[in-house]
Amino acid sequence: MTTQQKVGQLLITGLEGCEAGEDGTSAVQDYQVGGMILFGRNVESAEQLVGLTNELKTLNGDAVPLFLAVDQEGGRVSRMPAEIERLPAPLTVGQSGDAGLAEQYGTCLGELCGAFGFNVDFAPCLDIWSNPENTVIGDRAFGTDASAAAALGNAAAEGIAAQGVIPVVKHFPGHGDTAVDSHVGLPVVEKSLEELEAQELIPFQEAIDRGAPAIMAAHILEKGIDPDAPASLSYKVVTGLLRERMGFDGVVFTDDLTMGAVSETYGMGEAAVLAVEAGCDMLLVCHGTENLAAAYEAILSAVESGRISRARLDESVYRILSLKVEYGLTNAPSPEADVESLDGAVEALLEALGT
Repeated sequence: MTTQQKVGQLLITGLEGCEAGEDGTSAVQDYQVGGMILFGRNVESAEQLVGLTNELKTLNGDAVPLFLAVDQEGGRVSRMPAEIERLPAPLTVGQSGDAGLAEQYGTCLGELCGAFGFNVDFAPCLDIWSNPENTVIGDRAFGTDASAAAALGNAAAEGIAAQGVIPVVKHFPGHGDTAVDSHVGLPVVEKSLEELEAQELIPFQEAIDRGAPAIMAAHILEKGIDPDAPASLSYKVVTGLLRERMGFDGVVFTDDLTMGAVSETYGMGEAAVLAVEAGCDMLLVCHGTENLAAAYEAILSAVESGRISRARLDESVYRILSLKVEYGLTNAPSPEADVESLDGAVEALLEALGT
């Protein structure tokens, strides 16, 4: 692979419309990005959504297969077409206390994602909803204590993975005890490492011990670990804590670098370089072709200048390609989604939950 192709592999970006359009075509063919993420703005119907993911695969040709990613958590974070029955919030599943139901929930999430051509799900949240004022997490969490979040959240992750979809557990090192929404500002957590290990890190350590393939780093300033940089841009958090202390060697994704928690303080190019220096592998740049260009050019320049070593670049590319091979990603088109069957799986889960 050329250096340019390697840099492209580190980036996941979005597009604006319900077709690939100029922005999607450029991302795939000009920048050769490692993946694309779709949002509600990109979804009109079941037929259209399969057509869009297939279009992106076709544009990718015989290049390294794309991560096709989505935030499909269930509850209020759902990107599925209107034809699909809605899943309850993760907290509803968590309150059952039943790991088997949580795994069934994950299985439904994985089936839904896979049916529409997605191979990455940015779910489940392993955050602990320990702060009642925290509305950005709230019922997206599986529980209000570490044991529930760990047991049921990780059971859901394994259900997703069993369907051939890569679960990306989030938001490391824990977004549950914050009151600021990182989409608009930088949440600050003032806890020592010992306090984190007694609560927030428990679900993530269990995920690592169970072989989680991917973890998302949050835009949270965890002052007890690094008072200067948000977790997603912090060497102390990503490399020092997550990789070295907790033993994670899978793929680390950043949360979206266009979110206010980062973009209000850092330029896109510098944020992207800092994320790679911190130890992150996949950088989410979900909005704006100019942001994709800035991130790509900044990383490429940092590699060419020696600020980011070629060995460091190769380390991330190796993790990314290994994960794509492990999950058997291809550019083959997906068949038409069986909406009736998908709705049946959701209804069976609802019945089991008694909702």
